[in-house]
Amino acid sequence: MTKKRQRVVNTAAEAATTTSTASSRRLSSTAAMINSSLSDKTLTQASQKPCPHSSTGAAAFNDSTSADVVLRLFVEPSPLDLDELESPSETESEVFLYLHSHVLRRSKYFAALLSDRWQKDRGADGHDIVGESDEELIRINLGVPPTIESGITVLELLYSGDFFNTINSASMALDLLPVALELLFEECVRSCVRFLEAVPWTEEEEKRVMSMIPLLGGEESKELLARVSPGGNDSSEEMLYSLIVAAIHSPPNMALVKAFVAKLLRDFSSKESAKRVLERAFDASLKVVKESMEEYSSPTFRGDNNETEAMQRLNLHTAMTNGRQLLWLVERMIELKVADTAVKEWSEQASLTSDLQRAFRDDAWRNLVPGLPVVVLRSTCKLANAVATGSILAATQVRKKLVKDWLPVLIVCKDNVSPLSHNNKTLYLELEEIFLRIISTLPMSDAQELLQQCLSFSNRNVEDCSHLVTAFNTWFRRAAHPRQEN
Repeated sequence: MTKKRQRVVNTAAEAATTTSTASSRRLSSTAAMINSSLSDKTLTQASQKPCPHSSTGAAAFNDSTSADVVLRLFVEPSPLDLDELESPSETESEVFLYLHSHVLRRSKYFAALLSDRWQKDRGADGHDIVGESDEELIRINLGVPPTIESGITVLELLYSGDFFNTINSASMALDLLPVALELLFEECVRSCVRFLEAVPWTEEEEKRVMSMIPLLGGEESKELLARVSPGGNDSSEEMLYSLIVAAIHSPPNMALVKAFVAKLLRDFSSKESAKRVLERAFDASLKVVKESMEEYSSPTFRGDNNETEAMQRLNLHTAMTNGRQLLWLVERMIELKVADTAVKEWSEQASLTSDLQRAFRDDAWRNLVPGLPVVVLRSTCKLANAVATGSILAATQVRKKLVKDWLPVLIVCKDNVSPLSHNNKTLYLELEEIFLRIISTLPMSDAQELLQQCLSFSNRNVEDCSHLVTAFNTWFRRAAHPRQEN
């Protein structure tokens, strides 16, 4: 803003005692806006053609026969716009308008500019803003952002007051708002802000809105700010967590919900945030599974009365439901490569694996939740496979405990889940191979201990146990190496 414009601003602040602090701030800077201008033909037409629907009393917009003000309107780009101009001619575009001082005074900027105090005080320094009268016409230079067209439209609104029909898009409101702020045209400012509050924005329009918010007062920008600025409980992580909870609790026939949330997780901007949210949901579901299986396996609930049976049924169904949720969460964590913490937690579930073994040796679960062993082992299989393939780099103790605690569950399921379906056989074989691959990464003493527990893998034809044969041959080959000291 020029020093001359600042003198007008200072006078406006004194002359208009009702002007808010926010209104004063508006004149200190102009936000960078879309850089465009009217063609010379359009400018000429605008300077010669009165607005047919605009009138204030007997005055008509751009009516040279009754005007007492000649206004030279030109584009005054912000410093950010200057580098983006296509040619110098864009900064030279201008238009002359014939206006009326009593109408212009609806703007506090013009009210101060045309006041007696300013007329007496302008002197030589104000000559470029308010020139000498020529045939009783006051001459004013006015630079506006972002385009001459937006400046003309705001000046027309001083005459017509037809905000409802003029401000008909977010783009239009954003074009007019900086001009209205420059001219302290409060009614136009309110109309632009009210329109922006009520309509959707494109991403580009949202950026423009956010650039205008600092120029508005607290009350004016309150609704706009609430729309783009999160409150205390509106963090993206909380929103994402709510969506995950909704997805894992959705009915089986709502697979599209899970697919949609999975896509949101893949596209989420912060991998760390997605990890924290998934771990939070994982911990919650795992806790429920552990508590349900602990109660099911507790001696207190192992009687034969009807109440106990109902409690057992509830515990098993709860474990099954949350087991499915865990499986979906594990799949998402592996997909995003953020399952390292989940693997560590899964390897520290000695009490849960003991309860599962005890439960699977009973017959009660067979008719109630026949799919529970498969659900539990699928989560184990996916996490263990991520470790075996190097997708998750787990420490030696984590790898050892993962196999040591979950291998007995696999063995119990093989021995007690019958008849074995094709899918079950495939899952068991896959998990056997994965466990053997992990065992091959352990120190030989640990591998020796765990391999002996894998002998039950050989309860088929020898030809079907090639993975077990390979694992033992590998261990014996290494055992034959000469002992080496560190």
